[in-house]
Amino acid sequence: MDKKKIIWFFIAILLAVLSISAVLSQADSLSLHDLKEIVLSADKKWVVMSIFAMLGFISCEGGALLCLLHSVGYKRNAIQGFLFSAGDVFFSAITPSASGGQPASAYFMKKSGIPLSVTTAVLVMNLVMYTLGILTVGLLCLVTAPEIFFHFNLLSRGLILLGSFVLVLFAIFFLLLLFHRQILNILVHKTAYLLSKLRLLRKPKAWIAKYEKRIEAYHESVGQMAGSKMALVGAYLWNLAQRVSQISVTAFVFLATGGDPKDVFSIWTIQSMVAIGSNTVPVPGGMGVADYLMLDGFRDMMSKSSAVRLELLSRSLSFYICVLLSGFTVAIGYAAYYFILSRKRS
Repeated sequence: MDKKKIIWFFIAILLAVLSISAVLSQADSLSLHDLKEIVLSADKKWVVMSIFAMLGFISCEGGALLCLLHSVGYKRNAIQGFLFSAGDVFFSAITPSASGGQPASAYFMKKSGIPLSVTTAVLVMNLVMYTLGILTVGLLCLVTAPEIFFHFNLLSRGLILLGSFVLVLFAIFFLLLLFHRQILNILVHKTAYLLSKLRLLRKPKAWIAKYEKRIEAYHESVGQMAGSKMALVGAYLWNLAQRVSQISVTAFVFLATGGDPKDVFSIWTIQSMVAIGSNTVPVPGGMGVADYLMLDGFRDMMSKSSAVRLELLSRSLSFYICVLLSGFTVAIGYAAYYFILSRKRS
């Protein structure tokens, strides 16, 4: 990790500690020992389902990336797909941007022999599908259960609406990057001009020529993906499944801890709106924002202590444990590629 990411890593740890402490303070009678007892007495089949849903969050993004890579002629296996996804999940969680994990995914793709232009095109296309996936879930929930939206207070509703607006803007921006090549050309020329003025670039024309070749290769990859409708549909469905998996963790934890099955869809809908609203504020992993929205959404459906319990347990699995697993996967990936590189050099 570079210096900037290391700083954000420690900021993320601090935010995690503060978020968990703030949530625990909402229920004076609930202790960590109580949470341990609740976990031990939980319905095991739903616990297993919640774990599979958490793993599905990582695996499904890997499936989407593999689907898009296959469409441009680069077949990679499921383990590599899981690694590409884990890099994105881990670094997105410790940086303020939801797309902060893209460089890590790009690193592992490059190490597996995929050109940077292809990698960039695939990652941008996947961001479009990711955004469409989360908007689809939010729209379906709003249409099927509009009353759930009004369970939230005014601030939370504002965050959810703002999150929806931001996601739509992201989708439009990424689509422009994919299909309007003049935007990238303008960015390259403006960057070269700025760097040369700052005396950081000696040969701007050569630099521009190099990047124009990469842009050409990038758009060739975009054209290949756009020409494969099955790949686009597949990537969209994988991203939709990823979002469903993440949201379902909370629903399964709710059932595991004795929740009423008739309330499962309401819990699921609340969590889907939380996922949208937590995209509003640029903080690592939406920490603090997601916790606030979850507690606010659950408050009309259960007691305060039950809401805190559900929030802590589901958030611990769907976010904290998921991020730790992704970080462990990334560490193994880095070590494996370092070992392979060392052997080649020797």
